Amino acid sequence: MAGTNPFLRALRRLGVSNAELESEERRQIAITAGAQQIAEVGDRQRARLRGTLTELTMKPRSGTPWLEAEFTDGSGSVTLIWMGRRSIPGVIAGREVLIEGRVSAEGGRRRIYNPHYQLL
Repeated sequence: MAGTNPFLRALRRLGVSNAELESEERRQIAITAGAQQIAEVGDRQRARLRGTLTELTMKPRSGTPWLEAEFTDGSGSVTLIWMGRRSIPGVIAGREVLIEGRVSAEGGRRRIYNPHYQLL
């Protein structure tokens, strides 16, 4: 019964950090959109994720440009890598996107190479 009381819910939220509130909001948006959560996706699984790009970097590998973006949905994060790209119009930090691709785990980090994306 305490879970349904709006006053008690508001009091619980007072003790939560802004980062935790933001993560919970991102998780709820992803679930509502029918996307999977990063925390639930295993190695070599295809995934459809919705979240936010938090950081972009260009890292050349063997003379070839690689655009890397950190992506989070509130449940975890994954590195998106577009090989052969220096930039992609509209792909900027803070942008919300829908991502589809195969997750690979390398050295304990999750990555998706050349994901399909939709800017939201």
